[in-house]
Amino acid sequence: MPTTKKSPSKHPAKKSPSTSRGTKHPSKKSPSTSNATKRSTPKKWSSNVTNHSNALDLDKDIFKSKSPNKIAHSLENSAEKSTRKKGSAYQSAMSMLNFYINRAGKNLPAKQKAILNEAKDKLKALHEKDSHKQPR
Repeated sequence: MPTTKKSPSKHPAKKSPSTSRGTKHPSKKSPSTSNATKRSTPKKWSSNVTNHSNALDLDKDIFKSKSPNKIAHSLENSAEKSTRKKGSAYQSAMSMLNFYINRAGKNLPAKQKAILNEAKDKLKALHEKDSHKQPR
């Protein structure tokens, strides 16, 4: 007797709720379906941090600058003036620069990312230069 393959059914067999994974209790609504949690425009917390950092008072549009030296000096000056930072001025400045680069992600043009990475090198050089001047 020839064997025939069964074609897959259009409607697979339903699993019972006790054996299926990831099912939620039917009476509980997920938070995403609640009207109270929906927003017309998602809030960009990273933009808020960049614009209203509690640690540094940044110059306007400093990360859009085309000069790595200007970026590094501005970040260093802002960090040195700040009385709200938790770490050293160098740590705060580098942290803010890394934060901006990481949060921009794929939206950051390669040319500007190269400028910001060069600003990191300049900032490190400024820190090393300053740390050699100060007695320990």
